[in-house]
Amino acid sequence: MLDNRRWIVSGIFISIGIIFLIKLFFIQVWDNSYQTAAANISIKKIIIYPHRGIITDRNGKLLIANAPVYDVMVIPAKVKLKDTLGFCDFLGITIQEFKQNMGKARKQITSDLQPAPFLKQLSKEDYARIQERIDEYQGFFMISRTLRGYPQNSLAHVLGYVGEISPQALEKDKSGYYRQGDYVGISGMEASYEHELRGQRGVAHIWVDAKGKEKGKYQDGKLDTASIAGQNLISTIDLDLQQFGEKLMEGKAGAIVAIEPATGEILAMLSAPTYDPNLLAGRGASRNYGLLSQDENKPLFNRTISALYPPGSTFKTVQALIALQEGFIRPETVFPCDVSLVKCHGHPVGGVHNSIQFSCNPYYFSVYRRIIYQKKMILKDSVMTISPDGDGKKGYTLWRDYLSRFNLGRKTDIDLVHELKGEVPTLNFYNKRFGGESQWKFSNIYSLGIGQGEIGVLPLQLANVCATIANRGFYYTPHLVKSIGEKKLIRSSFLKKHEIGIDKVHFELVINGMRDAYRMGTVSPLAIIQDLEICGKTGTAQNPRGEDHSVFIAFAPKDNPKIAIAVYVENAGFGGAIAAPVAVLMIEKYLKGKISRDYLQKQITDLKIIKINKKAIE
Repeated sequence: MLDNRRWIVSGIFISIGIIFLIKLFFIQVWDNSYQTAAANISIKKIIIYPHRGIITDRNGKLLIANAPVYDVMVIPAKVKLKDTLGFCDFLGITIQEFKQNMGKARKQITSDLQPAPFLKQLSKEDYARIQERIDEYQGFFMISRTLRGYPQNSLAHVLGYVGEISPQALEKDKSGYYRQGDYVGISGMEASYEHELRGQRGVAHIWVDAKGKEKGKYQDGKLDTASIAGQNLISTIDLDLQQFGEKLMEGKAGAIVAIEPATGEILAMLSAPTYDPNLLAGRGASRNYGLLSQDENKPLFNRTISALYPPGSTFKTVQALIALQEGFIRPETVFPCDVSLVKCHGHPVGGVHNSIQFSCNPYYFSVYRRIIYQKKMILKDSVMTISPDGDGKKGYTLWRDYLSRFNLGRKTDIDLVHELKGEVPTLNFYNKRFGGESQWKFSNIYSLGIGQGEIGVLPLQLANVCATIANRGFYYTPHLVKSIGEKKLIRSSFLKKHEIGIDKVHFELVINGMRDAYRMGTVSPLAIIQDLEICGKTGTAQNPRGEDHSVFIAFAPKDNPKIAIAVYVENAGFGGAIAAPVAVLMIEKYLKGKISRDYLQKQITDLKIIKINKKAIE
């Protein structure tokens, strides 16, 4: 009995030993995953950052490029510095900066065995100097990245800039792609096309010895993954036209947006004052951003998609089209220029054509009143009569619906972040403002009829209205990217034709009025170029905080238009005197490739309305 127990116990121990031997063989010979896990303590994983996609203009001119920069990385748990001061002198930083950078690095990682950026965006000269000796400082190594460069010093608001991802953005990221310390598009096309531009990171696994010196690739690079460069973009921008506009707007505040009506492609888009986009690239970006943000002229503010302006008399084109379509007026309808209703200037009185050509305010006071009270013109027994007043609130709702079709009061869905929707007041707005639906009437809102009051439009929206008129009733979503990547892709939403539901015949009437407004109406004679068939409409937008804003919309040629444009020049007064010449020069530059009126260009360029803060801009 005792012998049997001895054999049983011995068998158990032998079995256990055999199991351990098999397991040991499996771990050491058959399954190398444990070997890999053990080796990780002597393997350095290096992130390979991809080249971000480049952007060109519509003619292939480079707008954004990549330049190599280098980061000093740190693995906090492996740092062993005998002479911290000497290390700081080697890198060219202070002891205080060393402490701050180490603190930031530790906040970006979940384990002290992970690498984190210690010193960012070093030049290739610094890299050459530091790389020779960085192995002497255990726990530190270098990696390469690419820094954005803007060779044209132009298009700051359109292109945007790249910066380190914020903790808030990192928390919102659902893809799991980003890590603290990564760079992302912050504004402009850099932000709206972040996914296409960023590419895909790669990883290299490197053997290192106990002192951190690299000894070659781990497993001959079998575990490495290559980075994938971001996709290149071809923008819709015409660089020559853009830079010409930026020159015209020097010393001024305002915006220019030019669109190709047949496609919705944006040819030029500028907010003034602007700045050199290179100021927000590189190690000086944080300081420069602070200077720019404190500038009283607000150069960081993108007026094209974020500034709300009254449309002024340019809005009369829209009012005429709505009233004609709904039968509230006819082409020959005449209203007297009654200055007791609203201020105006002396001009010939006539129908719709004349009202556009000479920009009659009382005419559109009366037109708007008919729209609101739905007073239709009725032909009965060869006699034209006017219907009685209808429900003003229903008329207002109808009018507001038409504005929405023109993309007023809602976003255009341009491929830029931070676009506002503009402002077209709702019935509820006035109900709350005046204390109830029965407490307000037409006399409280009549200024909307001439593009003043509570209505606010973006320069982009006004340019799109002009493109819609040029197209005789339709538009394509304004956009800045012509194609994406090698396959020349484009977002399908940019190919959709948007009809606004107004008959073409009404557009022809308004367009003829705009043609004569340019030729022999409210535009300065200095801006008239006889061999260009330009159709335009001036506007003078009231500004409660200073001088009126100068506004102008135009397109050319009249038939088969190639360009539609909206110009705002803040505090410049009458639209025909300043904004119109700017727009005309832009149109001639685009259609002819040159300017025939050098004196007009000089006159506009020499006009300085604001004082540029050189300390911030340069």
